[in-house]
Amino acid sequence: MKARTLSIRIDDELDRELDRACAATGRSRGDLVRDALRRQLRLVRFERLRGKVLPFAEAAGLLTDEDAYALIS
Repeated sequence: MKARTLSIRIDDELDRELDRACAATGRSRGDLVRDALRRQLRLVRFERLRGKVLPFAEAAGLLTDEDAYALIS
């Protein structure tokens, strides 16, 4: 896999938080940022898919997450 470089600007507080997280976990800044980006992209994908499915779920009487969990449990 070809690696690409991404440059972003972060404020001082986020920079300090990132440094603290690196120190606490022993992971590099790049590892933590890549992991955070992967998680955020998964969340965006999940929310988009949920938005597409929601009308069908509501039509089937699944109005809450608990309704869906009860159906599949």
